[in-house]
Amino acid sequence: LKLQFLYFIASDIMPRASIAPSLLASDLSNLAAESMKVLAAGADALHLDIMDGHFVPNLSWGPPVVQSLRKNLPDAYLDCHLMVSNPMQWIEPLKNVATRYTFHVEATKDKTSEVIKAAREAGFEVGLALSPDTPVTEIQPYLDSIDMVLVMTVRPGFGGQSFMHEVLPKVESVRKSHPDMCIQVDGGLGLSTIDAAAKAGANDIVAGSSVFKADDCKAMIEGLRAAVKKHM
Repeated sequence: LKLQFLYFIASDIMPRASIAPSLLASDLSNLAAESMKVLAAGADALHLDIMDGHFVPNLSWGPPVVQSLRKNLPDAYLDCHLMVSNPMQWIEPLKNVATRYTFHVEATKDKTSEVIKAAREAGFEVGLALSPDTPVTEIQPYLDSIDMVLVMTVRPGFGGQSFMHEVLPKVESVRKSHPDMCIQVDGGLGLSTIDAAAKAGANDIVAGSSVFKADDCKAMIEGLRAAVKKHM
């Protein structure tokens, strides 16, 4: 699998600014074209929310959709965020398809290290996600064995929620303890909230409606990236 986008330049500097439009906010009847549109507009990655109807109430798409997207976009960075009850189950179906495999620490509990190891062996970059009500201490034991931390800035499973400023101390905590960590934020991100997230230390921004519903998605992506760079 060819990986076009690198998130780390060196281990002793903060990772690069990255904008990942969330495909859940796109025109789902035209997924490949919507993906190509935002990539052409400067997106660094495509964020795919995979929901199982158990860990979160909603259902979205599964591996067959991601596999089809990969066929159309062989070089794209596919950033898969699994909101599922059994993250181990989906490693093999997404092998050689997803670029990054991000799962929730709340779903794995005492088996988190096993899932990280299995995902790494499958060839993924590995991310660990944290829901708003989960303390940052839950992921601290694993920070040296993952590539990215996802701090949810809304409750997982639904789009269109308001940005939760109260979770930003978690971003600050991870950035302080691991300055070179890729820290992603997801939920309610747009031009009115990006500064707070970037100032706290987020460098990887998931943006759904703010990009796909923008009159000029290129200008929106550039504006989000500029705000992140301003605080790096």
